[in-house]
Amino acid sequence: MLSVANQLIHRPILASIDTKAFRHNLNRIRELAPESKIWSVIKAKGYGHTLNAALQGLDLTDGFALLDIADAQWLRDHGWQGRILLLEGLFHEAELEQADQLQCDLVVHCEKQVQWLESYKGKSGHEFNVFLKLNSGMNRLGFKPAQYRTAFHRLHASSYRMHHMTHFANADQVDRSPSVGEQMECFNDVTEGLHAPSSLANSAAILWHRNALGDWIRPGIMLYGVSPTGTFADIVRSDLQAVMQLRSQIIAIQELKKGDHVGYGGRYQAPEDMRIGVIACGYADGYPRHAQDGTPVWIEDAGEDKQGVICPLAGQVSMDMITVDLRDAPHAKVGSMVELWGKVIPVDDVAQMSGTIGYELICALAPRVPVEIK
Repeated sequence: MLSVANQLIHRPILASIDTKAFRHNLNRIRELAPESKIWSVIKAKGYGHTLNAALQGLDLTDGFALLDIADAQWLRDHGWQGRILLLEGLFHEAELEQADQLQCDLVVHCEKQVQWLESYKGKSGHEFNVFLKLNSGMNRLGFKPAQYRTAFHRLHASSYRMHHMTHFANADQVDRSPSVGEQMECFNDVTEGLHAPSSLANSAAILWHRNALGDWIRPGIMLYGVSPTGTFADIVRSDLQAVMQLRSQIIAIQELKKGDHVGYGGRYQAPEDMRIGVIACGYADGYPRHAQDGTPVWIEDAGEDKQGVICPLAGQVSMDMITVDLRDAPHAKVGSMVELWGKVIPVDDVAQMSGTIGYELICALAPRVPVEIK
């Protein structure tokens, strides 16, 4: 397989990032929330998809939201002139000058950040856009309701352009407290009379709580075509497209006799005479080591119908290889293409068979995996 980036021969594993799917998902979000502006969340290097691909595919967003000021610098250096929101604000007071130069918007979630901005106001006169975060029940970041209004008035008095923000803990679940309704009730009570734009909805709220959006929404995982709940069936009708496709090839085939064992620990035992395909992908590439036997892998099968088939993982994932049961792919051979996740196999399905969520798998793609941006 050739790497598009440098035309060198590589081990046959490749992550393809589909910028058209990015654009499709962004347009779908606009359809779901036509009255709201969009912060496209690209923290963790675009959830493992690279900042380069995110900038290409999401260039029509209203703004990018991220964590690291170095990523904000990267966006400016590569031509992005729109708004940038630092989702956890500043980690050190010394970052204020750089955030000012980069024209970043700031989330403010603690007393120390308020003090930094009050002090900086006297030095520069710059009016940051401030998204003041209310802890309405998530209990991670943000001001408790009793402290929120005081923080708002202090920053407003310093002439910062104020916005309200909160984050939902359970927008992707039912019968969990705090519910979206409970958090919205808290938010509305605390912000009553404090007129400012709001930013409320994450991906799950955009999909299932469109009465709780706010003026700015913050889609993250749905931009990448992955489910907020960790279950692909929950978004199968949402018309979202997978952006990342992880592919490789069969590099060897083993002919087993009934009773033969496969891989470390011999976890899988052949129930009959059969073929096992060895694929160039392992946990050092970001494939989950805890994937169970039966985890789906799509295999190109060169039969008369030219259709691929889904085959089950068979045996312990190792550092550089996985093994699959080829009984349903009689025409598969060395060199046959496989998809580990993407267009056919939802990453959520692989994650469920591995005791995790799709978020982790796409973010954990290893640096050694070549990336093709299409």
